Amino acid sequence: MMSRRRLVAGGLACAVVPTFARAMGAPPRLVFTGSTQQGGLVIGHTEADARVSVDSQKVEVSSGGIFVFGIAFDRSDPVAVAVRYADGETERQTLAPGVRQYETQTISGLPQEEVTPPPDIQARIHREGQLIEQARTRNTEGNDFARGLDWPANGIISSLYGSRRILNGTPMAPHLGVDIAAPEGTPIRAPAGGVVSLVGDFYLDGGFTLLDHGQGVSTCYVHQSQRMVKEGDIVKRGQVIGLIGQTGRATGPNLHWGLNWFQLKLDPSLLTPTPAPAKA
Repeated sequence: MMSRRRLVAGGLACAVVPTFARAMGAPPRLVFTGSTQQGGLVIGHTEADARVSVDSQKVEVSSGGIFVFGIAFDRSDPVAVAVRYADGETERQTLAPGVRQYETQTISGLPQEEVTPPPDIQARIHREGQLIEQARTRNTEGNDFARGLDWPANGIISSLYGSRRILNGTPMAPHLGVDIAAPEGTPIRAPAGGVVSLVGDFYLDGGFTLLDHGQGVSTCYVHQSQRMVKEGDIVKRGQVIGLIGQTGRATGPNLHWGLNWFQLKLDPSLLTPTPAPAKA
């Protein structure tokens, strides 16, 4: 367990990216909130009829003028955002990702078949991964995430986003989520409103739930002992969606909490301006 464990007593304030008005005193037509750090979800606020592209790729703008995009955990190149307004005016901004230093975490004592699964289990893991990837292709309405994310459970952070993991002596892919250790049965609450897009009992993830929050933004909940929602359910911010457990590949009861923008895995803790609920 990491020496940097800490109580989940409060979140990190959202980083606000500075913008520039068209003229002295004029309100800006393009504002960013969220985080421009590596692993951050950037939330753009502009005019509803504007057309926006990020790195020359079109992104959807909601009826309220909100658009989003993610920054990969290891990206160092600037992100180019271009906006064309209905009156023909254009605006371009370049955002430089904030570089982060990630820790290395060594975990021993896992069943070796979970670290290097046999071929039949690898096939199952692949099938389950495809189901999750397909669910993350959804591009629906909704942007409750723009208010920030509440911590989904009380507990102790046992693993940080971006940690380089060594499992039973074998280097693995970076840990692209946040682990919250807590007693089995601790309630898990939706950090923002959304729709349940996938539930399952998977080999690595155990009890799994994916919430679609709109515009390609989703959050996942892994290792649950009990899932309390089903696919298609509409959930409200703060609603209990499951219970913390030790299912799948886990060394103790914990919640692996992940944030995604489509297939890009981001750091949910960068969007948590509010503390975890004081009690279940």
